[in-house]
Amino acid sequence: MISGKWKNLILATVMFNLGFTIWFSFAPYTDGIAQEFGLSVAELGIVASAAIIAVPLGRIVIGPLTDKYGAPTTVFWTMVVVGLAAIASAFTQTYEVFITARIIASLAGITFVIGIAHVSEWFEEENLGLAEGIYAGVGNAGAGLGSLLLLPALFGSGYSGPLFETNWRAAFFYTGVAALVVAVVYYLVGDAAKSQQKRQATKEGVTFRQWLWVATRYGAVVLAVAYVMTFGLELAMNGWLSTYYREAFGEGRLQIAAAFAATFSIAAGLLRPIGGYMSDVFQRKEWDIISRFEGEHRNQWTFVTLVYVVLAMFVMTLAGLTGNIVLAVVAAFGVGLGCAFAEGAIFAQVPSMFPDDSGSVAGIVGGIGSSGGVFYPLIFSSALLPNLHLGYAVAAVTMIPILVLAAWIFQPHIAEVATENGWVVADEEPASTPSVPADD
Repeated sequence: MISGKWKNLILATVMFNLGFTIWFSFAPYTDGIAQEFGLSVAELGIVASAAIIAVPLGRIVIGPLTDKYGAPTTVFWTMVVVGLAAIASAFTQTYEVFITARIIASLAGITFVIGIAHVSEWFEEENLGLAEGIYAGVGNAGAGLGSLLLLPALFGSGYSGPLFETNWRAAFFYTGVAALVVAVVYYLVGDAAKSQQKRQATKEGVTFRQWLWVATRYGAVVLAVAYVMTFGLELAMNGWLSTYYREAFGEGRLQIAAAFAATFSIAAGLLRPIGGYMSDVFQRKEWDIISRFEGEHRNQWTFVTLVYVVLAMFVMTLAGLTGNIVLAVVAAFGVGLGCAFAEGAIFAQVPSMFPDDSGSVAGIVGGIGSSGGVFYPLIFSSALLPNLHLGYAVAAVTMIPILVLAAWIFQPHIAEVATENGWVVADEEPASTPSVPADD
């Protein structure tokens, strides 16, 4: 029989994978949606942003709710709302109603925070990076394998089904039904924590004062903004690349453009466990590769991955300017690789830094990080740029201040108080239940 921690890891991963499949299910169908509602390329960028706009706040809210009520309960209600909205979007006839339904369905993106909190309730600190990496990596693959490969294969351009003649309507309907099924299964089978003591420690730490305090600590802030330039970027690329390959290179075939876009999603998703695992290795073996951050082993790995993401974005622009779509696809894979490693590193640190507030901090980091998915598509599709390739370099420039902040906080004398000192709120931790030692 599968042990409790592995059973709940599998449940969380399946739930999250479906959540991301639903969240990005519009991506391979942008051409058909644009034709039906008469949308321009710039308006498609707005659609991509709209599909993310509810997620940042939703993640911030769902984090402490998961800490308080447990993952089975929050998964149930989240997937019911998402499933009904996805089903409703399949029947819409006007652009305004379609956007509204998809904004609600986009709350599928908050499933990430629920699962992060749930997994942290079951795994010991020394294996958190790997466990969270497996969860987030395989779950994130829903954006690539699910929405960009599986859905176009099942509901392609020649689709004709019993309920719908339009492929994207069928895709939205059936993924919505799947969400309702997962909601019920998770509620009946999932366990909130490995022990009542752990569940109680997490539950009692949920107050607004505690949330505000942890939200303004240096550690939470730097991880949140780092997540903007990694996961926020991943969201943007997942929703944009199919359109980019079609408009910038003239690749109009649905399956081919979606497959090209999926290479990024696969890299950013499936390789994420490596990022978490390497963070664990740096910590266990006490590796020092950046003398300025000596002794801050997890921070060193995180910083290296963030620098790589910025450099990879400049390479993405250069590859696109060659006019060679194969080079552009390879460059996008390289960006996805950087996102995977950095995201795995960041979420190895979240539950390690804040063991009794992992849901709240995951919501803060995940919520703020998701905002990148709102404004990066607007940069990529901006009419002010002479071509669609330069947007990646412009986005890379906006990431440099985040590197500067990380370089300051990752210094040993700052990092050692990063969970105690912060901005805005007084540097005095509110009373909370002591952390419960993790065990098997």
